[in-house]
Amino acid sequence: MDRLNPLDAQFIDAEDENRHTSMAIASIAVFEGPAPTYEELLTSLRGRLPLVPRYRQKLRTVPLRLGRPVWVDDPNFDLRYHVRRTALPKPGGDEQLSKLMARVMSQRLDRDYPLWEYWLVEGLARGRWAMISKIHHCMVDGVSGTDLYRVIFDMSPEPAPLVPDDKRSVAGEPSSWWLAAQAAMDIVAIPVREASVLGDAVTHPVRAVQQAADTVRAIAKLAPAVWPAPGSSLSGPTGGHRRYTWARASLNDIKTVKRELGGTVNDVFLAAISGGFRALLLSRGERPEAHMVPSLVPVSVRAPGEESIYENRVSAVLAHLPVHVEDPAQRLAAVRAELSTLKESKESVLGEELVSIGRYTPYPVFSRAVQLAYRLHQRELVTVTTNVPGPRVPLYAMGRKLAEILPYVPIATTLRTGISIFTYCDDVTFGITGDYGTNPDLDVLATGIEDSVSELVKAAKH
Repeated sequence: MDRLNPLDAQFIDAEDENRHTSMAIASIAVFEGPAPTYEELLTSLRGRLPLVPRYRQKLRTVPLRLGRPVWVDDPNFDLRYHVRRTALPKPGGDEQLSKLMARVMSQRLDRDYPLWEYWLVEGLARGRWAMISKIHHCMVDGVSGTDLYRVIFDMSPEPAPLVPDDKRSVAGEPSSWWLAAQAAMDIVAIPVREASVLGDAVTHPVRAVQQAADTVRAIAKLAPAVWPAPGSSLSGPTGGHRRYTWARASLNDIKTVKRELGGTVNDVFLAAISGGFRALLLSRGERPEAHMVPSLVPVSVRAPGEESIYENRVSAVLAHLPVHVEDPAQRLAAVRAELSTLKESKESVLGEELVSIGRYTPYPVFSRAVQLAYRLHQRELVTVTTNVPGPRVPLYAMGRKLAEILPYVPIATTLRTGISIFTYCDDVTFGITGDYGTNPDLDVLATGIEDSVSELVKAAKH
């Protein structure tokens, strides 16, 4: 039995607070044909399950919310429940695939079962097929989710040997009273953990002072950034249904812009996204202003070698996308200045400190605070933009080559859009999630991102 860490538990609290929220992350893996049969896919996945024990565990909440939820082995695990099969209507193009993805992601995962689904999708154009991977965010973040590809898929056309079933015996589920007793013991142990932290500070005073100073600087930098953004159609109440689309770019083009105009690959991504939001606002007759689109930018805090630890290990910074800047090169310069300032202020340190509070606060108190935060109407965040580096070499499934990966990021509260950036081989995909009722023109954002990349490439070559 494993207890969720505080950040993982927050994604459960988010769903509990808002019936419209589905906190699952996902992706579409598009393969060259022919499609495997359903039984072929089951056999392949069954031979990889022992490598991902979490796939055979389900979530159990603790009575009276005395403690964070826990993972327990599912004694009735049925692989067929988690692997579904469907087909696109003709012509099987991007429009049909995007609508299917939106429908799949509008539905919550059932907590009575392990929190994941795979969908075998047939009928794609050009003889291709796809697999939708849908996993609750309390189980993985972007980095560990990407590592699952390396487990489920192969590094060569020749399939790796299947892993024998460990035939482990699964005990019955723990009782509610037992879970409550364990949670109560954890609450009693909090003062011990606090004493341990205090003891570490006494033993290493220089390190403790440095951490405190970093946190203070981060708070000072973050404070003026959390003022409400100017009102726009990008923020407001959301419903339970989603729209989904994507934009494509060449990683070589992104690197050309980076090399000629400066900055990092992520700076170029955010500059292109800023151009996309600018186009969207203008098409809606709204004037883009400074500080109109503050974005949550997740930052991985994993140490090397921790990619296969299936839990969330992220912090975040709050970056204002310069949608008010018309010139693409100047827009990139504005992004570079913003991200450089955030890096110097160590704002991500604050995110880590806030998450760690959950380890030293009784869960009923911490959970209630998180739920109240999700209930409040806010304009301090307008979108989320997350960059997940993917495999740089081709992957395969059952001998079929993986052609492209389309990422999906969930949205919640008043965030009407979210963008996940994924690199695979020499391609970049911007997966765009939108609230269904307020984003009938989500394609404008996608086209705006692609146009912005082209403008940046043109500016780099002059």
